Amino acid sequence: MTQPKRLSLYDRVAEETAGVVIRRYSTSFGLASRLLTPEVRQHIENIYALVRVADEIVDGGAVEAGVAPDGVAQLLDAFERETDAAMTLGYSTNLVIHAFALTARSTGFGPELTRPFFASMRADLSEIEHDAESFDLYVYGSAEVVGLMCLKAFLVGITHMETDAAALVHGARRLGAAFQKVNFLRDLAADYSELGRSYFPDVDVATFTEADKVRLLDDIDADLAASARVIPMLPASSRRAVALAQGLFAELSNRLRATPARELLNSRVRVPNPVKLRIAAVAASGRIPNLPKGIS
Repeated sequence: MTQPKRLSLYDRVAEETAGVVIRRYSTSFGLASRLLTPEVRQHIENIYALVRVADEIVDGGAVEAGVAPDGVAQLLDAFERETDAAMTLGYSTNLVIHAFALTARSTGFGPELTRPFFASMRADLSEIEHDAESFDLYVYGSAEVVGLMCLKAFLVGITHMETDAAALVHGARRLGAAFQKVNFLRDLAADYSELGRSYFPDVDVATFTEADKVRLLDDIDADLAASARVIPMLPASSRRAVALAQGLFAELSNRLRATPARELLNSRVRVPNPVKLRIAAVAASGRIPNLPKGIS
């Protein structure tokens, strides 16, 4: 049976909306997504858009619009309820949520991944510091589950041996964790001064030292090394894009390592566009940029 024309048009508009979100909010992920095959790219854009909008709710967009703190929590709760309903019904009046639900339903994930994600977003409204346990829970919900959502999209219609599937899940979680920790480190000053948050356990932002920086980057690079090992196991439809994302964040890690700790409190480290394009060319050729030592 063919899909009704009105719903088909609505689906296309929703997914086009999701595409705009990733292109306007992230040059790095937008660049990496270009190396995905069209069907997989659309799924990743749908996932990114929902995650981005939820992040905007808690990270200041709603407050700048004049929404009171308790109102922000209500907006996030409503956004989660609508997401849950859309994954069940297959329809939402919110275009970003509708696009996300299309991906969730067709790739086979649901509240088991969205629930921890929204729990981490909700934590940003009340938790300003983390211990080791709450940090691990936050990173899992805010980043690792997003990696698992993307992995679901990468593997649609593809079967793997059980051992391979377990390795891919591990790699997706480690890469998501690396992305989040890199962003925490380069946004260290802004998160602390503008949002009042300090994510890393046992790190005093006011007295941030070179030893603190090196310890955090060693952990990040271990995550990147673990994720790099499984990239060759990904299907061709996504392998180069993931290699590019891996390479971009490895480059950020390298630049953070080369930046004095005190400078990180006054500036945000970025990868210049010409360097991004060089890394993209390496990934497009089938190689993994900035491959960690000991990995071939």
